[in-house]
Amino acid sequence: MGQQQVTDSSELKDAFSLFNQASDQLAGSYRILENRVHQLTDELAIERSRRYVRDSDNEQVIRRFEGLLDALPAAVIVLDGDGYVQQCNRAATELIGEPLLSLLWRDVVVRAFQPTACGDDVPLIDGRIVNIATRPACNAPGQIILLTDVTEARAMQALLSRHQRLSAMGEMVASIAHQIRTPLASGLLYASHLKRDDLDQGRRSRYADQIVSRLKHLEHLVDDMLVFARGGNFSADRIKLTTLLSELEQMMAPQLAGRACELEIINSEDVKVAGHHEALSAVLQNLVLNAIQACDKGSDTGVEEKVNGHVIVECRNVTAETIDIFITDNGHGISVSIQERIFEPFFTTKPQGTGLGLAVVQAIMHAHDGAIWIESSSDKQHGGTTFAIRLRLLKDDADK
Repeated sequence: MGQQQVTDSSELKDAFSLFNQASDQLAGSYRILENRVHQLTDELAIERSRRYVRDSDNEQVIRRFEGLLDALPAAVIVLDGDGYVQQCNRAATELIGEPLLSLLWRDVVVRAFQPTACGDDVPLIDGRIVNIATRPACNAPGQIILLTDVTEARAMQALLSRHQRLSAMGEMVASIAHQIRTPLASGLLYASHLKRDDLDQGRRSRYADQIVSRLKHLEHLVDDMLVFARGGNFSADRIKLTTLLSELEQMMAPQLAGRACELEIINSEDVKVAGHHEALSAVLQNLVLNAIQACDKGSDTGVEEKVNGHVIVECRNVTAETIDIFITDNGHGISVSIQERIFEPFFTTKPQGTGLGLAVVQAIMHAHDGAIWIESSSDKQHGGTTFAIRLRLLKDDADK
């Protein structure tokens, strides 16, 4: 009995000893855990402080960026990947009007811009002209659109261009007087013949025709001078290229009658161009008529020499914004010295020429934000001349 009590007491001591050891270990682990919690809490507090500083810095950067954006004189619009206005500055709202944010840019264009707008310079509904430049957004889908009000700048450019043309006309007053005096003197001479009593009906009719011819020449000269002076300040139409070329073929038919020359038109593009219908038609007629005449004679030599003429009008080099039209003849070509002066007003190699035809053509092309250039060779075996014009496509056709 006594032995059993001793054994139980020993086991109880061992159990208390193990319990104390476990308690000490648990207390140590708790202290370690508590220290780690304090450490993590301190680290979290530091990280929160750093994040607060970063957020504050970012907020300052954003505010600074927004302040700079609003201070810009040009209108800036930021689109997201779906074409919605994500951000805009004060100049944009003043230029286009509100609302802008969260609207589809396509809807803003319909509301704010004139429907006939094309090219980089486009008119607003209120008549102001803005230049549009686009850039892809950095490291994100979308676009950045920069709008600049160029109304005054374009008006100044037009005024300067007009003064330059008037200055050119002033320098050529003597040439104008000479060109007017020649058909005028011929007309007066034929008119004086009509007073003769011995004039038969046949000669009277011929003299009357000559007078009318000289008056028409004067009228054509005056019309060219007026078009050149105003620089082609034309309204914009929506013109189908196929219609323009079909009219050209019809208008040139009388000019081809009785000539050893044929006209070929090559076009597979169903597009529309923006411009003044009559002015662009006059450009094509002028260039084709020059090509037909080049097939009848040596272009800048004045030597009459018939050839089997072939004039080709071909449309090609279509881009998203422009199309080129080439007018090529197989005549004798134009020398380099004359090519350098061929667009100068009042410069001509034709005895009855006004020297304004190609100058007017160039003025009309510049007024349409287009271009004209010449490619020619006076080589006997590889003669011929190509005039090329570049027209701007309408935006709806450029997007096809």
